[in-house]
Order: sequence, then C-alpha cells, then structure tokens
Amino acid sequence: MAARLADEFSISRQAASKHVSALVQEGIILASGDRRGREYRLATIDSAHRRYLREGLREDVVTREFFQPFLAGLPSNGQAIWQYGTSQMVNNAIDHSGSEDIIVGVRKTALYMDAWVSDHGEGIFLKIQRALGLYDPRESILELAKGKLTTSPENHSGEGIFFTSKVFDRFDIVSGRLHFLHDGKPFDLLFEHDEASAGTTVAMRLSHSATRSTKEVMDQFAAPEEFTFAKTIVPVRLALYEGERLLSRSQAKRLSSRFERFAKVVLDFEGVDEIGQAFADELFHVFAAAHPSVSLAPINAQPDVAAMIERVDAGV
Repeated sequence: MAARLADEFSISRQAASKHVSALVQEGIILASGDRRGREYRLATIDSAHRRYLREGLREDVVTREFFQPFLAGLPSNGQAIWQYGTSQMVNNAIDHSGSEDIIVGVRKTALYMDAWVSDHGEGIFLKIQRALGLYDPRESILELAKGKLTTSPENHSGEGIFFTSKVFDRFDIVSGRLHFLHDGKPFDLLFEHDEASAGTTVAMRLSHSATRSTKEVMDQFAAPEEFTFAKTIVPVRLALYEGERLLSRSQAKRLSSRFERFAKVVLDFEGVDEIGQAFADELFHVFAAAHPSVSLAPINAQPDVAAMIERVDAGV
C-alpha cells in the first residue's frame, strides 16, 4: 500500500510507509497478515446498539439519547443530516412497523459513520404491496423511489424515505428477500437474496467530509419560489423485472402511477437499452395528454430510447 500512496500523493515510499505506521499506531486503521501480504482496513472508532420497546416510544428521545453523542465533532451540516435521517427512520419504524421492539445501531470510523434502524414487523415492501394492491413486492421499491408514498396519509406526507435516501452517501433498505440500495451512482440497485430477513432494516452512511445540507437537497425537488415537494426523479430501471423489456402499456401505467402528484417528473433512463412504441405512447402521449400540468423530462436516454420518445412526441 505504501507504493500506491506514494504515487497518489507524490511522496516517497518511506514517507508513505511512515504515515501508514502512524495511522496503525493511532488505531485509525488496522493491519493484518504478514509483511508481503499485509492488508489494511478502517478501524471502528466507536460503536453501539440499543433495543427500545416501540409502544410509547418517541423518535426525538431516541435521537437525543442514542444518536446525538456520536455526532460530537462532526461538521454542523453533517450533524443536521444525521438528526434528520435518524429521526425520520425511527419515526417510520414507530408508526408503521407494528413491531414489538426497535433496534438502533451506530458504527463510526475515521472517514464515515454508519447507522441503522431495525424492526421485526411485517416488512416495508410487503406492507406497501398490500396497501397499494401491487402485484409483486418489488414494485414497492419503485413506489418508494418516486416519493410522496405513505401507508398512513393522515399522519405522514410520504417524504421521509425519499429525502433521507437523497441526503446520505449511501442508503439501504433490507426487508424480506429484497435489498434496495441508493449510493449516488447513476442508478439505484435492487438485489434479491436467497434467504429472507425478518422485518425491515434501514441503513445510512455519511462521510465526515460531506458538504451538502438537507436544505440544498430538498431545494432540488421544490417548486420555484415555493416550499413544496413538486419534483421527483424516477429511476425507470426499477420498473424492469429480470429479463424483461419495457414494451407494454401496462408497464407504462405501473411506472406512471402517482405521477399526477408532482409538477415535474424526471425520468432517468440510465441502464434502459430499449422501450417499445406502446410503452412510450402510453407514457409520453396518453398520460401526458391526460395530465397537462405534469411535466415529463427524460434524461440519460440511450439513442434507441431517445428516438422512440421523439417518434411518439412527433405523433408518428
């Protein structure tokens, strides 16, 4: 590793080796293996977890009691992000999981902090599937990605998971056999595990050097001169089942469900190689004509996808 560090920072190998040894001695990184096969990894500086009974629990108490001590020394914007995200996810677990207990945890390194909130309830994807009458629990992830989704509209606006996933460097939801990952890459990822996990676990990661603020992120989705959640970015790739292509009108209807709640919908076609004429017509002609107040803005479209959209727009 010393050679790689020397190249990266334009210093001598001896200086790089000295820095690495100092980091090991300070407990910031851990070293294992013999000299030729030496491996290094970030050390856990601090960690903890705690179980709370859900009945009568308040998210502000959990944030203040458990999470707040780990935020000492972090930049003010990072502290605000953590306070927002942990309170939102604990509140979701309190109000929606039906679990007897809620488990929270933290792992802190020199570069970033991880935190998680777990419950033993029905599971978020199954609950959304049941509440919205969806065909498959995987469709729940697409609905979460759109935002403005809640199974308790009298108590929630449906913004918590959407904005929490956007303010962190990494955001994971694991429930049942499904694992949703948002980590700032061009498109979100969906994994399907062989074994099902009970309940729901939401995990968040933020670098100590992150410069964004919650306000900056929320402003990206607000209407100009307003404080409303008017815009969403939808990863179209999440509408695909394995081995499928986006060809039919029913697929477009599933994708566009609840679009009418937004003033602008940015459709991110990253990772989508092809769409059919019926799919494009249903989305960019039928839906657009029925909802003229909703602006559909495709981005990251491959040439074939862009050509199909242009063909529909031209009425060909």
